[in-house]
Amino acid sequence: TTHPIQYNAPLFNLLTKRDKISIKVFYTWGDAVLKNKFDPGFGKKIQWDIPLLEGYQFDFVNNISKQPGSHHFKGIDNPTLIKEIEAWDADAVLIFGWNFKSHLKALRHFHNKIPVIFRGDSTILDKTKGVKSIFKKLFLQWAYSHVNTALYVGVENKKYYRFAGMKENQLVFAPHAIDNNRFSFDAASAQKIRSSLNIPNEAVVFLFAGKLEAKKNPALLLNAFMQLNDSTARLLIVGNGVLEDELKLKFGDNKQIHFLPFQNQSQMPGLYSACDIFVLPSQGPNETWGLTINEAMACGRAVLVSDKCGCAMDLVQDGKNGFTFESGNEKDMVQKMKYFLMRKNQLQFMGTQSKEIIEPWCYQNVCEAIEGLI
Repeated sequence: TTHPIQYNAPLFNLLTKRDKISIKVFYTWGDAVLKNKFDPGFGKKIQWDIPLLEGYQFDFVNNISKQPGSHHFKGIDNPTLIKEIEAWDADAVLIFGWNFKSHLKALRHFHNKIPVIFRGDSTILDKTKGVKSIFKKLFLQWAYSHVNTALYVGVENKKYYRFAGMKENQLVFAPHAIDNNRFSFDAASAQKIRSSLNIPNEAVVFLFAGKLEAKKNPALLLNAFMQLNDSTARLLIVGNGVLEDELKLKFGDNKQIHFLPFQNQSQMPGLYSACDIFVLPSQGPNETWGLTINEAMACGRAVLVSDKCGCAMDLVQDGKNGFTFESGNEKDMVQKMKYFLMRKNQLQFMGTQSKEIIEPWCYQNVCEAIEGLI
């Protein structure tokens, strides 16, 4: 995989702790990624405040790319990667993402030598018709012909693998997971955040947390919120990005809307706990899953999710723990938001349902899927 991220490190740690298989992680971006990686989505350097390199064996592989990074195919170029994996004497290889030069090369090299397992979360929710789509399908079929087994994260991801030519018996469910235990309700932090923003206890708080970019479509949520005309409603917009100045200029004077900057991992459970409904209004393209929904649900929150998010089909049960709305449809979004406001007494129950639904979407079940294959 390219670099240490907050969603994979706990998985590697748990696989090591369970001690049923031996793992070694090869980070292909190289160790330069540790030096305050610039995140173009947030528009700033990001340094996560939770440990990402503890409890498992790893190596940083030398990356000779002139423009290292996971944002383009040639950004991951490791001449020694295959030799290092072979020197470790691997019995199988698990590859996260094929759309990097060295990952695709490893995929092809180990095919028919040792089992090649693949992990990704792509969907075909943005699929278009035409010649380009036909060529894309043919290329995907070629790429995945080098994979023995794909670990699919949910329903939409499974459809993608089937589109790419993989057979049913090549697909194993390994749920998209976060650390559910870490994302549990934090009443003290929730009260502290609400108090600091002068949000009354009886207010219904909608929350968006993420990159302020067109893909996430925070403007749709802000415009929809303005249609509510409800003095008891509040909206928290948390994050940074290219749309930040524009959104603050347009909505910043509204006393019911609060803008907060990027919040690090340790702060997120308290932030989710401070809201009643978490909203992910993404329009894509490539909103593959939306792990913030897992996090909000683990904190026992109701959710409102665009149908362009890969997680919607698996995690959102309309009327039970929240709603899915049609991407880009402001009217549909407003109707769902008004539903929450008219049924304030149901919000706690919906949050409880979220917590129950997300429980099996955990690292233990991912571990069991990988161990079962080996």
